[in-house]
Amino acid sequence: MSLDRLPRILITTAGFGDGHNSAARNLAKALAGSADVRVIDPCAEGSPWLNKVLRGGYRFVTTYLPGTWNRIYRGVEKRDFNKQELPLMRPVERAFSGQVNEFDPDVIVSTYPLYPYFAARHIGEGGRRRPLVTIVTDSIEINAAWRRAPTDYWLVTDQETRRGLIEKDLPGEKIIESGFPVDPVLDTLTPLPADTPARPFRILFFPTAKRPAVRRTAEVLLEHDGCPTELTMVLGRNLRRLYKQARELSKAYPGRVQIKGWSRRVPQLLCNHHLVVGKAGGATVHEALAAQCPMLIHHLVPGQEEGNLELLRRIGGGDLADTDQSLAAALRDLLADNAAVWRRQKQHLIKHARPHASHVAAQFVLELAARANS
Repeated sequence: MSLDRLPRILITTAGFGDGHNSAARNLAKALAGSADVRVIDPCAEGSPWLNKVLRGGYRFVTTYLPGTWNRIYRGVEKRDFNKQELPLMRPVERAFSGQVNEFDPDVIVSTYPLYPYFAARHIGEGGRRRPLVTIVTDSIEINAAWRRAPTDYWLVTDQETRRGLIEKDLPGEKIIESGFPVDPVLDTLTPLPADTPARPFRILFFPTAKRPAVRRTAEVLLEHDGCPTELTMVLGRNLRRLYKQARELSKAYPGRVQIKGWSRRVPQLLCNHHLVVGKAGGATVHEALAAQCPMLIHHLVPGQEEGNLELLRRIGGGDLADTDQSLAAALRDLLADNAAVWRRQKQHLIKHARPHASHVAAQFVLELAARANS
């Protein structure tokens, strides 16, 4: 590699779920100062109108029609992405190739399963070959779109996922257990210790867009008998939709409910709360693991999120609680006997936390760039 410049790393992402963008953003943070990094979303760049429509459809279906999404997800197992058969995706692929040609990266990193197929066709059409790293943002349950990707390396979240991919006949030497690239700031934070007082019991709540479910879920968490609870609600993109319900809860439970819209301090919030309640997205689950914060899943998207739940269960750091009854029962179990179960879950998470994962991934990418240019 030329000594007069930093290695150039192109990171490609997509806005279908938060995991892809989170992994890309966090890897870029970890590479800052050591590489010239460009993060792109070819879907948004190549076809902005279609991307907006598809993203909205994805959020609607995964929130309100999970059974429909499950059929779509399972159907992808039968697709061959080595051929570009969708005319609407051609502008996206052209945007990808245009960025590769213009930026001329030393390494391409993909956090979305389709882009390695774009890269293979780009090479087939005369483009220069570069090392390609695919960051798999799911755990254990890995779709064929990831597994069949024409990539040089897969970076995976955990040993269980790596073992499962090897059992699917992927070459073990190409599967790197790096962990999910969580926000690098997590490596500098101190999570609540397992012996911390549980009164009050602070719960971090990421609600879905369902208005009726928000109030019911929050009331279950706030009306637990025997141990006072406090709730921090992070509304995110649902701020306008859910603020009225959140404000009503704040008035009904004075001093016990905090409302936040978009927050850049989610890692800090995870580290100073006892429990997180949210959907089983890859970013949320792995940041909870890195922050050693036990988790209850209140919304599960069939397919890719099933593996994230399974990982939580195998670690012993959380479980599914997707009904009012199961959520109330899970909270009772966690807090019984001076929160003995919660403290045990904390101990499990201490053993499995990987707050440094983005640095591990960054170091691998930098070493790959150095080898490619030596």
